[in-house]
Amino acid sequence: LAAGGFIGSLIILLSFTPLNVYTSHPISKFLCSILMVLITFGYKRMTFFFKALMTLYVSTFLIGGALMGAHYFIQYDSEFTTKVLVSSTKGFGDPISWIFVLIGFPVAWHFSRKNVESMEMTKIQFDQIVKVRVNINNETLIFKGLVDSGNQLYDPLSKQPVMFVSIKNIQETIPESIKKLADDPELLINGSGDLPMEWQNRIRIVPTRVIGQEHQLIIAVKPESIFIEHKETQYLCEKGLVSFTTKQLSSEDAFQCIVHPKMLTGPKQQIKTIKVS
Repeated sequence: LAAGGFIGSLIILLSFTPLNVYTSHPISKFLCSILMVLITFGYKRMTFFFKALMTLYVSTFLIGGALMGAHYFIQYDSEFTTKVLVSSTKGFGDPISWIFVLIGFPVAWHFSRKNVESMEMTKIQFDQIVKVRVNINNETLIFKGLVDSGNQLYDPLSKQPVMFVSIKNIQETIPESIKKLADDPELLINGSGDLPMEWQNRIRIVPTRVIGQEHQLIIAVKPESIFIEHKETQYLCEKGLVSFTTKQLSSEDAFQCIVHPKMLTGPKQQIKTIKVS
């Protein structure tokens, strides 16, 4: 953030040097904003980069417009007012400026509305981000999860809710047995694969249905316990299953698992926080 802010402030600093001829050009400002976003957030994919760039422009225009409006609201210059009145009696002002307003206002309104809606959706999504701790076979796995009301998958026999967990970007820290479950579950379903005895008692075969596909089977595992932390409250999911996959669930890696909403109905307790005086 500090480096990105420094790059953005260079345009102001260079305006006091002979390089002002180049730095004040719109192309230079656009390249500077691209560099700010790349330094601050990095590059993950084009949609993520474009959204970050548009958010930079929207927030800048909103804050800048508010500051300029507040400034001109409390300022009064009688000489400037007289000039405006004289120019308005002689005509309608610069025709180029009116064309710019007529074309630019709808574009700016549409641009701002779309990006504000996108920021609202992102805020709603991150309000549903939770911390998930799965204890399984003497291993503790911690993930960021998204509580998804659209996930209504249950094991038809035990009626336990199923959580989906992606291990795509953390395979080096995952036990080998879990990797086997996620890499090729079809082998285990068909009886071709093998797992240690302590894992076989945890395996559940759960039928599921995906849009555009016929009924299919997935492998879920019964862990010792599942703890979910959300807004300083910890929930204990006493009955729940976990299905591991190597597919990435979030294109921007905002979360690694999709949490069944039923898992947040178990016993809860306040998370103790350390107060510093």
